[in-house]
Amino acid sequence: MILRWWLRPRARAGGATHEADQGSHWLAVADLMAALMMIFLFLALLHMVQVERSSAAHVEVRNEATALRAAIYSVLEEEFREDLPRWNAELDRDTLTLRFREPEVLFERSSASIRPRFEAILDDFMPRYAEQLRPFADVIREVRIEGHTSSEWAGSDDAMDAYFGNMDLSQRRTRAVLEHAYRLEPLQEDDWFRSRVAAVGLSSSRRVLDADGQEDHEASRRVEFSVLTDFEARLLGNAEARPSPEPLEARSP
Repeated sequence: MILRWWLRPRARAGGATHEADQGSHWLAVADLMAALMMIFLFLALLHMVQVERSSAAHVEVRNEATALRAAIYSVLEEEFREDLPRWNAELDRDTLTLRFREPEVLFERSSASIRPRFEAILDDFMPRYAEQLRPFADVIREVRIEGHTSSEWAGSDDAMDAYFGNMDLSQRRTRAVLEHAYRLEPLQEDDWFRSRVAAVGLSSSRRVLDADGQEDHEASRRVEFSVLTDFEARLLGNAEARPSPEPLEARSP
């Protein structure tokens, strides 16, 4: 009896101590959860700020790209407005492409030899073209001379033979244009233009279709000068990582 009486209050005291320990444990867990919640909220806020800044930067780059592309189009259109009709050429606003579209004037048939009239056009066009683009040199990634053909190929009805035969022809033609430009005295010292310009033969990969969806063979045979800017790289965050220009030569796509 005495022993039972002595243990009873001791058990009560032990229970109170256990409950106090449990309370302290849950209080510590609550403090930890609160601290983790604060860290999570801070990280979420930091992420939101970074996303907002990135979005604002992309909008700024896109706006700058739109304005500068419009400016490039404007100077080219003003410079060549009166020449385009007599050259049978056109300037595309969206792609900044100046297109020579009279095949009988450009090259000898099935040859990379430039006809005299096109040589005269290039003599006039190329120095003026480079000069108008000079103020935009910092944002121009490449000035591309593109050669395009129809899907026709003399002596073969095989589509694959025709494609690769025209690929070789279009590459030789654009190289001929590039070499002719290099011999022009005004461009021989124009380092920025020479470091950007490239010659690309595209065969019949970009044929011109008529209203019925059929290939327009004459319109498909053309030479184009296109301006490519570096805004795509800027949107990807690589504006400062543009590699040095490759040695100038005709290049395949």
